[in-house]
Amino acid sequence: MTQSDDQNEAVNMAVAVSVQDADRTHEASEVPYRSGFVAVVGRPNVGKSTLINALIGKQIAIASSRPETTRKAIRGILTTEHAQLVLVDTPGIHRPRTLLGQRLNDVVEESLSDVDEVAFLLPADQEIGPGDKRILSRLRTDFAVKREDGTFSWKIPLIAIVTKIDELNRQALINKLIEINGFADFTDIVPVSALEYDNLDEVKKVLIEHMPEGPKMYPTDMISEERPEETIAELVRGTFLEALDDELPHSLAVVVDSIDYPQDNETGAGYDGKAEVHVSIYVERDSQKPIIIGKGASNLTYVKKKLRTPVNRIVGQKAKLDLHVKVAKGWQSDPKQLERLGF
Repeated sequence: MTQSDDQNEAVNMAVAVSVQDADRTHEASEVPYRSGFVAVVGRPNVGKSTLINALIGKQIAIASSRPETTRKAIRGILTTEHAQLVLVDTPGIHRPRTLLGQRLNDVVEESLSDVDEVAFLLPADQEIGPGDKRILSRLRTDFAVKREDGTFSWKIPLIAIVTKIDELNRQALINKLIEINGFADFTDIVPVSALEYDNLDEVKKVLIEHMPEGPKMYPTDMISEERPEETIAELVRGTFLEALDDELPHSLAVVVDSIDYPQDNETGAGYDGKAEVHVSIYVERDSQKPIIIGKGASNLTYVKKKLRTPVNRIVGQKAKLDLHVKVAKGWQSDPKQLERLGF
């Protein structure tokens, strides 16, 4: 082969490689970017917060075995190469017993007002009950059109996510999936165990597949819409829930009053003091204060130690939690106090 032949061969190979690269680039560019809002709904204590935390990869919502733990719509942002999902963790839909309960249902109403997809969580280890039927009826009112034959046509995708599958054996799970398939005309059904990180990738895949095409709405590294004050308040409340369990009164509210950063000194050099995070913890009765404080302030000390590192990360430097327990009598049914406490 002559030098000219070698050169021609090299040119041909270069052209072939360029064509292959162009084809791959074209294929990649053809994958549509999808984005939108997913309302995560279900009865209290079905694993909504646990699932969202697992999908995001960090704790952004309180996960607890106590019902009605979530008290507001917390938005977790899941970003992949070709999609961005905003997961809205809603309070569990329930019959309200207090004004707070009604406000929580109002939060759900607002959360459902403008979503692109609904993820309806149904626990594998529990029977489908009146609460699930009430939620389905609510979803049909908002997102479905009844056909002449009595079935429903959904305006947006309704995904059934069957949680806590680690609680069942294979046959029991198959039976549960058949039961759920007959419960409603779901767009898709996905079993998952968020605690065991089982089938999480499939949940992501299905949610993305049914999301409409759209642009990225948030920076890639952003995982939550929450302000630092809101995140810290939820962490404090969640830690008390975890530590005190049945002892803890449900009427606990937490507000971060301020985050005070150390000021620069007169020389302009950075002052190495800690930021102070001032937190008010509200209960409804005087008798509940000792439960929160603990013997020798042991519960307050535990919470401070437990949250030292997370709070430092949120604040962006070393910080000190300043916790104060206060009484706001009957706040769950007092409109003015509910508003002051952020509800």
